[in-house]
Amino acid sequence: LEFDLATNLMGQPLVRQQVMKGVREFLENPNPVKPLVMSFHGSTGTGKTYVSSMLIRYLFQNGLQSPYVHHFSPIVHFPHAEQIEQYKESLKRWIQGNLTNCGRSAFLFDEMDKMHPGLIDVIIPFLGPSWVVYGTNYRKAIFIFISNAGGEQINNVTLALWRARKDREEISLQDLEPAISKAVFENPQSGFWKSGVINERLIDFVVPFLPLKHHHVKQCVVSELVQQGLEVRPGVVQEVADSIPYFPEEEKLFSSTGCKTVASRISFFF
Repeated sequence: LEFDLATNLMGQPLVRQQVMKGVREFLENPNPVKPLVMSFHGSTGTGKTYVSSMLIRYLFQNGLQSPYVHHFSPIVHFPHAEQIEQYKESLKRWIQGNLTNCGRSAFLFDEMDKMHPGLIDVIIPFLGPSWVVYGTNYRKAIFIFISNAGGEQINNVTLALWRARKDREEISLQDLEPAISKAVFENPQSGFWKSGVINERLIDFVVPFLPLKHHHVKQCVVSELVQQGLEVRPGVVQEVADSIPYFPEEEKLFSSTGCKTVASRISFFF
């Protein structure tokens, strides 16, 4: 996992550091006091889903297809605000039942920024340092929250630090945490709004994904060409990277879509 993150995840030193620290400490502990809870934040295309699927691939034999990996999307699983009480009950039962089957289960919550406020609090009993919940020992489970919320604030801080001539390798979690906190945990539109998950400090690792620069996008293009078994032609790499919009308007420093549209853009050249 560490090698894969170092080789294939572009421009995210903080992510590598936080994810490896969290996973290593958790898995090396035969008796963790609570499940591992991580929250991924950043703009589209910066690698949040990529890292979560990579992590699951190394921990579970069939990756995301494993019967012990459970993936929730608010748009698919919890679309109607008026049915929130029903969703709470079914979500609680689902987690409880699956932790009874396998205490090492993993639960991924996608697009937390679109989650109905209050819904996620139903899983609080499963996240804390209690020994047994509903007759289930659940302390070896993994919960990952994925969210675009905080992305704009992370981008602004990264830009300000770049203008202050601070290299991205020097950016620390302390530089970004206040901005993420304000955007994610204090936002009435967020799934974490007034949530006990935050108030009770149940998230172990907040993982910020930085905006990607032009040379990171080029690395993504090369990686995608190799994966597709296509020839890596410098001209194509340059053209694909140049075709992506960048911001801010003056400097054109960061990719607006990260690496998300790279695969579809490559198809124009082959």
